[in-house]
Amino acid sequence: MWRQSQLLFLVCLVLSSGSADRWRDDEEEDGCTLIDALPYMVVGGAALMYAGPAVLASLGFQATGIAANSVGSWLMSWSAISSGGGVPAGGVVATLQSLGAQAGSVAWGSIGSKLGYSAHQNFICGKKQKSKKQ
Repeated sequence: MWRQSQLLFLVCLVLSSGSADRWRDDEEEDGCTLIDALPYMVVGGAALMYAGPAVLASLGFQATGIAANSVGSWLMSWSAISSGGGVPAGGVVATLQSLGAQAGSVAWGSIGSKLGYSAHQNFICGKKQKSKKQ
């Protein structure tokens, strides 16, 4: 039930994130509006909400901390050595550990939906605009 409510929240977040001119665009016939990008955003958000924490956990960034003998522990060691003995707050290791601790959060869904929107705009709309110019 919790995952379903997160997905519903994600869809509502995606629908409310666009400005009014994104709904009515001169490129409506090209299929490059927010409505056309919505399936990419929902799939990207759901995929990252479920797969993102699993990928980070496999790298060693788990909810209980960084796992021993993992990529995460190697990065933590490298970060501590390069910064003079401590892992810097807000650095790569700290950010990845924070995301690993937030398994299935809305932040993952938001990142995924933005990646889905970018993929639609760059790959689908970019190809249509290039073919339109030729």
